[in-house]
Amino acid sequence: MNYRIGIVGSGAIGSYYGGKLAAAGQEVHFLMRGDLAEIRRRGLHLMGAGEDLRIPQINCYNSTKDIGPCDLVLIAVKTIANSVLPELLPPLLHERTLLLTLQNGLGNEELLADHFGAERVLGGLCFICLTRTSRTTIERADVGHISIGEFVGPPLPRTREIAGVFQQSGLNCNVVENLALERWRKLVWNVPFNSLSILAGGIDTESILRDDQLLDSTLAVMKEVIHAANLCGHALEDSAADEQIKRTQTMGPYKPSTLLDFQGGRPLEIEAIWGEPLRRARAVGAATPRLQTLYSVLRSVDRVRQEAAGTGPSLKPVV
Repeated sequence: MNYRIGIVGSGAIGSYYGGKLAAAGQEVHFLMRGDLAEIRRRGLHLMGAGEDLRIPQINCYNSTKDIGPCDLVLIAVKTIANSVLPELLPPLLHERTLLLTLQNGLGNEELLADHFGAERVLGGLCFICLTRTSRTTIERADVGHISIGEFVGPPLPRTREIAGVFQQSGLNCNVVENLALERWRKLVWNVPFNSLSILAGGIDTESILRDDQLLDSTLAVMKEVIHAANLCGHALEDSAADEQIKRTQTMGPYKPSTLLDFQGGRPLEIEAIWGEPLRRARAVGAATPRLQTLYSVLRSVDRVRQEAAGTGPSLKPVV
């Protein structure tokens, strides 16, 4: 099956998955801004963990109007930029265009559904360690996989068809029956590791696991997330914490994406990863004091840093 695919958000995630799809023969069109000239001149280089793939010719543009309607749109912008999606996406849509968000946290599918209709929306969970080491190079630290599911209801034939397109492009891709449950499962990892890597002084996941106190804190936060998921109606098993620890042990000294954003002076995805889970936990009466503390401290750190840089305050707080 051949798709005309648009990539909105050409950082590490968007460039890697879009590059793999393009290399396999799919018609892929990237929305790019600052790196447009460099990518047009040099193409993309995907490397690491046994991979060395160069894609010399990339279809890239600085406007979605120049891309035009697509069959499938992969959304990989940071969640802090979600407010621009209602303006960016319409030129990419035809009557049957599907929207697949590859973003972190909660609330992304809901935003797309509100603006463009729930029937268009799918979600993807990227379990992969990627780092953008230059404007044209994406380095992968492990093989990883991507899981996709429907925003509303169980998988449809189209869900498996899209998974097949990813698989034919050399990507490990599976279909999940319950996307919301799997979103919470990923938060079991994202909430502790993305926050503690920053608050413990800019350390990697391996360093967190080696420190007994940080490991204890990680497990305690994981248990809160699992508790909140279950009260929200998503039957997440207690063993999910141990599974995430075992997975992290295979990553080596990996720096989570939020730590890289922090070190690069970029705004943090606080609302999607910490704020929205906290709001949903509060709505069902789940006690999550550690999640509340992480959210409050990260908001304060991010606000002070943005004010110092003159870029303004963070997004809306939990109320």
